[in-house]
This record gives sequence, C-alpha cells and structure tokens, in this order.
Amino acid sequence: MINMILDDASDRMQKAIEAYQRDLATVRTGRATPAMLDRVMVNYYGSPTPINQMAGVSVVEGRQLVIKPYDKSALKDIEHGIYEADLGLTPQNDGEIIRITVPALTEERRKEYAKNVWKFAEHAKVAIRNIRRDANDEIKKCDGSEDEIKDGQNRVQKLTDKFVKEVDEIGKVKEKDIMTV
Repeated sequence: MINMILDDASDRMQKAIEAYQRDLATVRTGRATPAMLDRVMVNYYGSPTPINQMAGVSVVEGRQLVIKPYDKSALKDIEHGIYEADLGLTPQNDGEIIRITVPALTEERRKEYAKNVWKFAEHAKVAIRNIRRDANDEIKKCDGSEDEIKDGQNRVQKLTDKFVKEVDEIGKVKEKDIMTV
C-alpha cells in the first residue's frame, strides 16, 4: 500500500516538474522560439484560444517569429492578443502574416526574466510539497506498524528532496541561459 502511495506521489511530482518546464519555455532568452507565444490567448469568436491552435508559428532568421494564421480574418485578433500578453514584443501585420522581431535583451530585462524563473521554481516547489503532504496523510491512514509508517514518510521526504533539487537544477540552467549574452 505504501509503495502505491509513493509511486503516485512520484508520478505527480514528475508532472509538477513537467509543468515547470512548460512555464520556463515561455520565458525569453534572447532567441526566438515558438514556445514564447504558448501563453498567448486570442479572443477568437468570443472564446479565448491559444495562438498555436489558430496559426502556424515558426522561427525565421534566428530572431524573428512568423505567425501564419489558418484564418486570415483572425490577423487583427492575433495581433491584439500578442499586445495584451505583455511579452515586450511588437507584432508587425502585413495583411498575410504577422512578423515579430525578438529584440536582444538588456541586462535589466535579463534580471527580470531570471526572477521569473525563480518565481516559477517556487510554484513548482510548493506543488511538490503539497504532494508530499497528501502522500504523508495517506500513509498515516494506512494499516501498518509505526515503523512502516515512519519509513514510508521518510521515503516520501527523500522523494520530495530529489524533485526539489531537480527544480533547482533546471532553474540554474535556465537562469544561466538567460544571463548569457
């Protein structure tokens, strides 16, 4: 029973890491990537729609994103959605496609993005700690000796420490990537 709880906790903690990595993909590093626009929601016929479901997003010439909408009538909505997302990017609409030139990051902007990395890291750590709490509560409810319960809680703590360390390592790599000019 305790092993099932540990396996479930491990799976949930891994999903928290994956969510953290998805969040980090939206943080700019000075290079253009389609993932930068993953959080951009466009008001399309009254409902918020992710930009990657409305248009093809590709990188051209390293620092430029090209957005080619599947429906040309959505160009203005996509442009408006990019402005509202407050990414610090200026879309240029030529009537067929939208081009976004990704400017080089200033030192101040790099530091701001590095802070965002650690903000996302803290959210991931809180999620992992909540999973630890849930697992410990379930272990306490198990039928077993005090030693088995204590051992189960220790194993949950080791699992938690492992995933928190992984969050920190991922954050350090991303911060280094952002701060590299």
